[in-house]
Amino acid sequence: MNLRFLPYFFCFLPYAASAAMPYRSEQIKNYPEQMAGENDSESFARERRFYIGGNYNFSMWQNGADDMVSITGNNNTSFEGVIGVRLYDTFRLEANYYNLKADWDAFSISGNTAFVNAIFDARIDSMYRIFHKQVFVPYVGFGAGLSWNSVEGAAIEDKISPAVSALVGIGIEMGSRFTLDLGYRYLYMFSPKFDVIENFSPSANQFRIGARINF
Repeated sequence: MNLRFLPYFFCFLPYAASAAMPYRSEQIKNYPEQMAGENDSESFARERRFYIGGNYNFSMWQNGADDMVSITGNNNTSFEGVIGVRLYDTFRLEANYYNLKADWDAFSISGNTAFVNAIFDARIDSMYRIFHKQVFVPYVGFGAGLSWNSVEGAAIEDKISPAVSALVGIGIEMGSRFTLDLGYRYLYMFSPKFDVIENFSPSANQFRIGARINF
């Protein structure tokens, strides 16, 4: 066997192997940002991940009664501040500080209430993510938090009470940076243990109007 041809044989092997394999450009395909938003669950969330805002609340506090006394809830107004983060186009986490005011004919509560809310936005998937044209965005959510209470006209055992809420509403998106918010919240506070009425847990129907700035 003529050994002088061996170096040429080994030099030819890489070209033969590459000819037998598909080119890398055929094996690997890049899809920049999922075709500019198509089938992408974070199209808007990446563009406007965070938001801040505020709400004006009209609260209708519920009545209560036990074997000894009956109390009537009154209506009042208050404000709250909001800060949130979008994890996906259809899901966001929101924290809010609520300036609590609650009145009954026998006593009243004031204090500070903080909530963390999980909110689901009903976006139209492909149409919104491609064209960004959905203006009305319904939402539902739920929250949990704590209320630091001060009471006039009664004594309470627990000055810090857990609270939960359920939310429903609609966001009106005026472009990508500004959103009007119209909503409803049911608020339930676990009993602070009043001395004048047993087993009374304050609750309210709250109608809210506000705005969010997206950035």
